[in-house]
Amino acid sequence: MRFREPNNEVIKILTAIPPDSTRERPDGPHSNNPTVRSQKGSREVLAWAYERPDGGRGFGCTGGHFHKNWANNDFRTLILNALVWTSGLDVPKKGISSQVSAIDLTKDLDPPPPPRKKKRPPRRAVSSP
Repeated sequence: MRFREPNNEVIKILTAIPPDSTRERPDGPHSNNPTVRSQKGSREVLAWAYERPDGGRGFGCTGGHFHKNWANNDFRTLILNALVWTSGLDVPKKGISSQVSAIDLTKDLDPPPPPRKKKRPPRRAVSSP
C-alpha cells in the first residue's frame, strides 16, 4: 500500500510481510507488477487510520476480499472498533466484540452466479456463387 507523503500521519494498525510467492504471480491489473516484485521481504500495511487536522477520521483495510474473514472474531472487532472511532466516539478498552455463528455468516449470502457460457466464434457470412 502506498500512501501520499508525508505518510507519518497514517496510523499503521496491521502490518505483515507477505510470502514471496504472492509477489511472484503473473502481472495483472489487480495482482503483480515490477514495483510489487521489487518489494520482496518488505512489510505491507493491511489496516490503517488517519485523522485529518479538522478532526475528520478515516480507516482502511485490505481484509474484506473474502467473506470467510468475517468468521474471525478479531477481524470483526477491528472493523467494529474502526466504525466507532471514525464516527468520533471513544472505543471501549476491550473493544467492540460480536459473536456470530456459522449460520449467521451464511444465511444471507447470494447464490453463486451461473457458469459463464463460452463465447462462440463469429459466424462467417456465406456467399452464394
